Amino acid sequence: MEAQEDPSQRSATTRRWWLFGGLAAAVVALDQISKSLVDARFPIATIHPGAGSGLADPAPLLGDLVRIAKTYNDGGIFGLFGAAAPVLALASIAVIGVILVYQARQGARSGWLLSAILGLLLGGAVGNLIDRLRFGYVIDFVDMGIGDLRWYTFNVADAAISLSILGLLLVGLFGDRGDQRRGHAQEAAVSTNEHADAASGSAGR
Repeated sequence: MEAQEDPSQRSATTRRWWLFGGLAAAVVALDQISKSLVDARFPIATIHPGAGSGLADPAPLLGDLVRIAKTYNDGGIFGLFGAAAPVLALASIAVIGVILVYQARQGARSGWLLSAILGLLLGGAVGNLIDRLRFGYVIDFVDMGIGDLRWYTFNVADAAISLSILGLLLVGLFGDRGDQRRGHAQEAAVSTNEHADAASGSAGR
């Protein structure tokens, strides 16, 4: 006979869905608001001032370390796969579907950490998908580096995707500690019930 999920487990599953959806919504909102503000207030910029491109210089945010350099990226994250916005939009839709299925099958039944990571990943994927569907490109604007050593220009959605990928790697290596604790608690509860049943059976003889 299969064990049914008790009310406390159903409540925990519901909370993990709220965490998943809440983080995804927060990432999308922050991503879209930041892109709209940057797009309205800053010109297209080059990350290499004085190169003769005719583009505006980056606007310092934290000195030379972090600057705002608005670019229109018709490729993927970090500028990969240039001029492939339609293909990347379709790929993003497929990825979003995979994330939702994985959350339903694994994240919602696992510890809270996996749901949080998947929420960040979903928010990042949706944030960039909105840009591709609206404009045919993604607005990138965060430029980080020292001197001429610069990282690829990125946005909030890219940062969320990168953090979630790192999180998935760490969970894959070390596991979800919250899920492990829950598993130990369930094993203890099963063991306690078995001992109680055995004691009850002995008393009835």
